[in-house]
Amino acid sequence: MALSKKDRRQRIKNRIRKVVSGTATRPRLSVFRSNKEIYAQIVDDVTGTTISTASSRDKDIAASKGNKTEMAALVGKAIAEKALKAGIDTISFDRGGYLYHGRVKSLAEGAREAGLKF
Repeated sequence: MALSKKDRRQRIKNRIRKVVSGTATRPRLSVFRSNKEIYAQIVDDVTGTTISTASSRDKDIAASKGNKTEMAALVGKAIAEKALKAGIDTISFDRGGYLYHGRVKSLAEGAREAGLKF
């Protein structure tokens, strides 16, 4: 029986999450990609809290024009700025079962350019 696309991504995501987890000193940058939007959040898995979030639906990012890859880079920059403001400079990247390619890669590179280390 063939797995659906959703099931396959969930298996990959579970495999990644076995290794990648966030702590207070090095939280996890989690990415969710829908067909239209992209969302990023910084999570401390020890306490189970979300430290900061950014998405392509935020007013300042949604107002700027560009394709989805360019929007993802802006989301990466926004999440990095929020993280640095919160005193976080090192994170572990969780691609959420998506390939490190296209929008996910663009988000990661945008975060790196803005000063996050991972």
